[in-house]
Order: sequence, then C-alpha cells, then structure tokens
Amino acid sequence: MRTILIAGMLLLLAAGVQAADVSGKWSGDVPGRGGDTTPATFTFKVDGEKLTGSMTGPQGELPLQDGKVSGSQVSFSTTIDAGGNSIKILYKGTLSDDQLKMTRQREGGSGQAREFTLKRAAA
Repeated sequence: MRTILIAGMLLLLAAGVQAADVSGKWSGDVPGRGGDTTPATFTFKVDGEKLTGSMTGPQGELPLQDGKVSGSQVSFSTTIDAGGNSIKILYKGTLSDDQLKMTRQREGGSGQAREFTLKRAAA
C-alpha cells in the first residue's frame, strides 16, 4: 500500500514539473530604450524543454536562441544588429493563465530588467 501511495505522489510531482504549454503566437508591447514600447509578436514552439521560434517587431523577424521551458518558466534570447554591433537581449518569463509575465535585459547590461506582459494571440 505504501508503494502505491509513493508512486502516486511521484506521478503528481512529475505532472507538476511538465513544461508549460506556450506553443503558438503571443503578442504584447515590448519596452525599448527611453521608456517607449513597440508591439511585437512571438511565435513559440515547444519540444520537451526546448523552446524555439521567432520574434517579429521593428527589427523584422528574429530567431529565438537558447530557448528553454521548465515548469511555468521560459527563457530565451535574441540578437540584434545595432550599427554593426551585435547586441544579445535576454528574456525570462512565467506563464500565468493565458499571460506570460516577461522581463527583458541586455546581456552584460548593468541596467534594470524591463517588465512586460504577453498575451496569447487569437488564432
């Protein structure tokens, strides 16, 4: 009986650790320099804990890099070209209902991470 109880608890724990279902299109206003925001659309594809896809915004379509999903947590990066210099932007987020609460920060930047929210786009 104890073995069955322990096995049941392990199954419940494993179910709670599954990757969040963030596959699909998400949109929101992403903070930029000087406090302005720009609309952006993110297309996510999840395979296990691997997150791939793209971000479409003022710079055009950028591929997501280093994407991961762990439970309700997501993280990825993009690289933009700014006048011949490559700038890596780090994104981290938490899925809550049908919203992704995100932060965005320049790699190696000493500035504070900027917060924004993505919502699942209508199909």
